[in-house]
Amino acid sequence: MMHRIRSASFALALAGTFCAVLAAVSPAHAQYRQEITNDPAVCRGQGPSIRVNISEIRSADGAVRVQLYRGIEEDWLASGRWIYRIEAPARQGSMSFCLPVPRAGTYGVAVRHDVNGNGQTDIMRDGGAMSNNPSINIFNLGKPSYRKTRFEVGNAPVTINIRMRYM
Repeated sequence: MMHRIRSASFALALAGTFCAVLAAVSPAHAQYRQEITNDPAVCRGQGPSIRVNISEIRSADGAVRVQLYRGIEEDWLASGRWIYRIEAPARQGSMSFCLPVPRAGTYGVAVRHDVNGNGQTDIMRDGGAMSNNPSINIFNLGKPSYRKTRFEVGNAPVTINIRMRYM
């Protein structure tokens, strides 16, 4: 009986240690799908963050959505695999957003201008853009490789400039 109690205690301790190790090695940004507000003060701080300057927004109709992804193949543009999302009413011309970053690392940013505000992608009407401004055409249907869109963020704010594109 005592042997079983010791075995059970050992198993629980081992499971607890395993969970602690798993939590330590899991990325801090494994919490996906967090909708946040645009807070410019985050990009004036000392930690990692991304100021996203978006230009060539055609109209003030609808909303602009900015999403932060880890810069890896498994996450890039995968449904529900974005880390943070900011959505704001569109403004013609240019807009700036500030995305906090869970920690220094490799990331990618995707932007969409939902012109009619219906929450759906209307390829012939809506605008789209991504970090590093890769070419978007009918052959890649607006989904360039994560290799073309990823960039490094250190322990201080960085600024990226993105040009909105429309068909």
